[in-house]
Amino acid sequence: MLSPKRTKYRKAQKGRIHGAAKGGTSLNFGRYGLKAMKAGRVTARQIEAARRAVTRHIKRAGKVWIRVFPDVPVSAKPAEVRMGKGKGTPEFWMCRVKPGRIMFELDGVDAAVARRAFELAAAKLPMECKFVSRLGEGG
Repeated sequence: MLSPKRTKYRKAQKGRIHGAAKGGTSLNFGRYGLKAMKAGRVTARQIEAARRAVTRHIKRAGKVWIRVFPDVPVSAKPAEVRMGKGKGTPEFWMCRVKPGRIMFELDGVDAAVARRAFELAAAKLPMECKFVSRLGEGG
């Protein structure tokens, strides 16, 4: 699973996801993409599950690019622990995704195969996603 090698701070605050994506809103590598339509927090496990769904469906034919990276630590306290005594330990990594962000890109396969692969991937992600393609190809 994806995680940063090192970070400046061990723990992060939750924060809020406001506004639309500033960058990463257009296809840069592949012919087809999966675009986030709503804001959300995507964990490293969800990214990996979506990647596996895509690669299994395309039977390792094309090339897949992951355009999001889980760089925010999420801390949690153990079960049945009383309030106080500080913040919990970092449990997993997540990525804040804003609406309009291209999360995955794909090339080297047919449009119908790419669309189905991204439908399977979107089912693994916690937000509404849309299939996008370059103009004049596959719709």
